[in-house]
Amino acid sequence: MRNALAIARKELGIYFSTPWAYVVFTAMLGISSFFFVNLLATFKEVQGLARVYGWARLPPEYAQFKNLTDGIVVQLWDVIGVITLFVAPFLSMRLFAEEKRNRTFELLMTAPVRPWEIVLGKYLGGVGVIWATLGLTIIFPITLSLFGSSESGTALEWSTVALGFGGLLLWGATCLGVGMFVSALTESQMLAAFLTFAILLPWMLLRGLAQSADEPWRSIANHLSFSSQLSTLSRGVLDLKSLVFFLSVILFSLLLTHRTVEAQRWA
Repeated sequence: MRNALAIARKELGIYFSTPWAYVVFTAMLGISSFFFVNLLATFKEVQGLARVYGWARLPPEYAQFKNLTDGIVVQLWDVIGVITLFVAPFLSMRLFAEEKRNRTFELLMTAPVRPWEIVLGKYLGGVGVIWATLGLTIIFPITLSLFGSSESGTALEWSTVALGFGGLLLWGATCLGVGMFVSALTESQMLAAFLTFAILLPWMLLRGLAQSADEPWRSIANHLSFSSQLSTLSRGVLDLKSLVFFLSVILFSLLLTHRTVEAQRWA
């Protein structure tokens, strides 16, 4: 385990010693801020309409704007989940592909480190960066909590906010695991990023793509879809099935990466 932590520290050092991590941080905050401001403007507009006409006369979909948690934070978590789909491949692409391109992978394989320690160390380093990226977005609910108001006295339902944020962290770790496995298959970083995105996007959209399918395939696709599992957590519902689903994907990705690295060690 000590070797894995040493590799994780090395990976974190590489990320933060180059501009790439800061570019990703800036992009995440910039894009998230854009959607946050738009959601806030929509919330104020709907609240104004409700004061004039009453909630009963507004369309049913406006009901989510009755409070800041459902009207802004929950929807913002959904948006950030989609942004993560684009960010994660660029954070995971270098984990193994860069080692192969720089011809340092062979040196890593001859070091007195077991394959599972290499995989775990690189994964922990990558997760640290993607969690740091997602961690920046907590500034939005904090801002609402400081400057927002509610009839109940608290601007936000922090249990819902925290569970949704935890779901985002789990989603980021899942994307990173899939991306690391793809990175272990190639020495091209851009190819690794493209293939990771090509895997994650259809998996994310699986629920919508299977709407016209017959049962039981529609139910199976709905259960296996990332969007279905993530939406449960982002709305503040602690579903054990969702946790097991994401953890299973992470563990399976780590296992596949380990087998790939081990096979290349003896190739």
